[in-house]
Amino acid sequence: MAYADEMGEKMAIRLRELRKKAKVSARKMSLELGQNPGYINNIENLRSFPTIQNFFQICEYLNVTPETFFKTFSEKERDSNKTDLMDMLSGLDEKTYNAVYVIIKDLVS
Repeated sequence: MAYADEMGEKMAIRLRELRKKAKVSARKMSLELGQNPGYINNIENLRSFPTIQNFFQICEYLNVTPETFFKTFSEKERDSNKTDLMDMLSGLDEKTYNAVYVIIKDLVS
């Protein structure tokens, strides 16, 4: 998957999360932002992307900073990656597990 596609997907997921947390429908949010009724739905379903100006308006509407909007991506990914890593490690034999442990220990020290 291309980086732009991946970021678009993450943005759509995050927008949906924040909109639902704000307890507002996609249609209502679209209209309150001065857009057509399907605007937010189109972003959430990867049919379109907001301009930078519209992205800032979306953040303001949802009462989050652009930094917070994107920062959460990395935090959630990190938690997900930790879980994936633990699952992978648990499937290794003892010798391989110990070798990976030594490598990681060297990387972080």
